[in-house]
Formats: sequence, C-alpha cells, structure tokens
Amino acid sequence: MKKITLILIAIAFWSCENHSTDDLVAVPKVENSSLTLKWNKAYPDDSIDKSIIGLKWALSFIGAELPVNEVGISYQNNLISIDLNELGLNSNTKEKLTVLHSKIIASEEYQTQQAVDLGRYIVLLIGASEHYYELVGTPSTLSELLGNYTLLPQKGYVNNSSVSLEHRIIEFSEQNGFDQVFLSKEVNPITGEIYEYETIELLPNGQLRFGIFDSNGNRKNNADPSHSNAGKPAKCMWCHESNINQLYTPQNDFPSYLTASELQNTLINYRESNRNLKLQLTNGVDFSQTQQHTLTELLYISFMEPSAERLSLEWNLSLSEVQNLLSGLPAHQYAEFPFLGNLYYRNDIENLAPFVGLTVSSSVREQSTIEVNHLD
Repeated sequence: MKKITLILIAIAFWSCENHSTDDLVAVPKVENSSLTLKWNKAYPDDSIDKSIIGLKWALSFIGAELPVNEVGISYQNNLISIDLNELGLNSNTKEKLTVLHSKIIASEEYQTQQAVDLGRYIVLLIGASEHYYELVGTPSTLSELLGNYTLLPQKGYVNNSSVSLEHRIIEFSEQNGFDQVFLSKEVNPITGEIYEYETIELLPNGQLRFGIFDSNGNRKNNADPSHSNAGKPAKCMWCHESNINQLYTPQNDFPSYLTASELQNTLINYRESNRNLKLQLTNGVDFSQTQQHTLTELLYISFMEPSAERLSLEWNLSLSEVQNLLSGLPAHQYAEFPFLGNLYYRNDIENLAPFVGLTVSSSVREQSTIEVNHLD
C-alpha cells in the first residue's frame, strides 16, 4: 500500500518536456482562495523565476504588498499557485479579484488545463482598463477622486509634452508619505477647452494609481488618441516605470504658472522623496531593481504576440502541429524585444486554440476594438 501511495504521489508531481497531446500535467488542487497559473516559456533566456518576479510586479500594480514570507505564491514545475489571502491585498481588491478568478475557473481553458496561462492572467489584471480600475479602486468620477485631496495653488504649464498632443496644465497636492495626487488637464492652447483629465495617485505599497477621465470628469478606458498618446492605464505603467516622471522636453514659461525650471525641480523632488520612501518598504517588490517591471511587460507581450514555440507549450501540441495551424498567417518581430522570435498576433490565432480561454482585450496599452469587463 505504501508503494502504491508513493507511485501516485510521483505521478501527481510529474511533468514532461515533450508537450504532446498525450502529456500529463501536474496540477495543484484549487482551493477556495487559490488559483493555478501555467508558465509557458516564451524566449531562450526565459525562466519561471523571472516570470514569478513579473507576476509579483503585476500584482503590486493592483496594490498587493506581497509579504516577505511569500506564502502567497508557490510553484511546482511549470505551475504557479497564488493565494488571495496571502498577497497583502485590501478587502476591495480581494472581492473584485475573487469575481475575476471565478470567471477564469469557469472557462474552458481552466476546466481543460486546470490552470490559466500566466500571460492571460496578467492581461486580465492590467490590460483590461475596467478590471484595473476596479482592482485598484479608482473612482468612477474625477470629482470623487479629487475630493480626497487639496490641490496646491501652484500649477505647471507644459506646451511641449512628450505624450500629449495638446498643452497640459499640471496640478498636484502636497506629498504626505504615500498620499498625493497629480492632475493633468489636456487643454486647447487657444480656447482653453479641456479635452480630458489624467491622474496619478500614490498607493500604500509604493506603486502609482492611474486614472483617465473625459471632459465631464467621467472615468474612461483610454486617452483619446486625437489628443494624447497616453493610451490605457497599462501604457501609463510602462511609461512611468513606477516613478513620478520629470519633464523630458524643453518648455516655455507662462505667466501665472511655475516656470519650466521650477516645475521640473518640483517633479524631481517629489520623485526622489517618493523613491526614498519606496526603498524603505519591507514588503512588496524590490524597487531598487528598477528594470524588473520589464518582466511583467514580457509576460503580457509574449502572450498577446506569441511565438509558435510558446504556443506549442500553451496548447500542449507539438511544434509541427502548431506550425501547421499557423501556416498562411504572417509572422513579425517585436522591435523592442527581437529575442522573442517570430511572433503572431493573439487576435489572429485565438480561434485556433484547442480550448477557449477567458476573453482578453484586443490591446493591453492602446485603445482596444475589444475591451472586456468580466467584473460586471
């Protein structure tokens, strides 16, 4: 009897490098607060350890404080288990994430694989604007958000933005620990008409909380591309790299506003003060490793634009089977990360998968033709 038990345990934890349709996949049992994620190697230097760092940064973007004991994240072979009760999430985020997890678990992908693709999970967390807003608690109106702060009388004026196609008026509150707001108004320099608003707030775990609002102050999924290149909140994350950004282009001085030099110094001082506070945190991601956020970006990029090799792992099909399914589809390379190889767009290949996953937005960073909200 003891021998049989050992054999069964060995089978439960066995996984194979040959990802054919006959492979067995070791799957930890899904508990009430747990979800199982499947890591699929996406490029030659990829590893599950790097991907877990990317996962931690993604979770921190939605407010996770990630206790140093790391009991909330564990892995066996290519499967990662996360426990909502152990990630340092507030009650609102846990409630919303529980709803999302239930939708994931009910999907054909999860029922078939007993896991969800790690990249799909990241895209569902931060690549769907409504998910991100609800998880981090961004209010639905600008007035509600600003009601939590007192804006200072000093304002900055940006006439040569590296992001906005319009001029910008920059306002902010005093920085009190991890408590501050920055408000950007996208304005017509001739008429003064405000096209939209963008906000940055400081979260208790050191990350930034982004908001985009229309001219009436109602929350929206992305910046209007006719006025700004800011895109969706995930693009804000990519651009800001968890920092309060300084000015990167020369600006003119305008009466009644801070001079360009004064605004620049103010932003740099706030950034450095915030950075020093983040470095003192004992829980959470390592903010001294400034480029680790890229590991999150590689997770969602390689999912939204996978290679045939990655799809072979994701779909549990041989490479030749996948290549046959992809025949006739154009391949491309990702300019910033050419090591990802020859890639295909998720929108073009999703219907070829042997199982259906929970639908994702058609773009993580830019205005999407398909923008999902599974929290309704």
